[in-house]
Amino acid sequence: MAKPGRPRKDANAGDARQRIIDATVAIISQKGADAVTVRSVCEKSGLSNGTFYHHFANKDELMMEFVHDSLFGEAQLNHPLDQIAERICDLYLHLLHGYMGMGKDFMKSFYSTNNTALSAYMGTHDGAFAPGTIMEKSEVEMRAAQDAGLVDPAADAHTICCDICTIVKGCVFEWCLEDGRMDVEAALHRLVGNYLRPYLRG
Repeated sequence: MAKPGRPRKDANAGDARQRIIDATVAIISQKGADAVTVRSVCEKSGLSNGTFYHHFANKDELMMEFVHDSLFGEAQLNHPLDQIAERICDLYLHLLHGYMGMGKDFMKSFYSTNNTALSAYMGTHDGAFAPGTIMEKSEVEMRAAQDAGLVDPAADAHTICCDICTIVKGCVFEWCLEDGRMDVEAALHRLVGNYLRPYLRG
């Protein structure tokens, strides 16, 4: 008999973590993010509580998996620093394309005001973005553009990046409202480009 808190032997094949993630995607798509619990995920995945806790400390840690950019690998920035608006869009589209690949139902349910993991990830804490997030990376890029004389050095880089994050969330909600028919990439490039234009130099 397996010890409490330890995974069963039959769950150690290396795919247990992915089965948990896949089960969570299915639950969110079918019932919404509120329906995700340790019990519902274990039932959906056919895994034990012990296996779940071997991979995730709790439900919140599991949900953070879906907002952490590492889930989608390394972001490829296709535009140079002197095209800072497009470069920032590269960052966010890397994340959004990963979400959209999970389907419209997932996106509609995941981008909910009740999803505390999402609000924690895409918010600020003590005036700063959480380390390792797309937002933090966008601020690093923005400050590099300021240092290179490409963006007004007197501008508040953090506030600019907060505003861009708001634009991104607005595009996602609009995409959900239009049932996936909206061209998010085109809208994001247009809106972020227009927003940043007054701050650009050179």
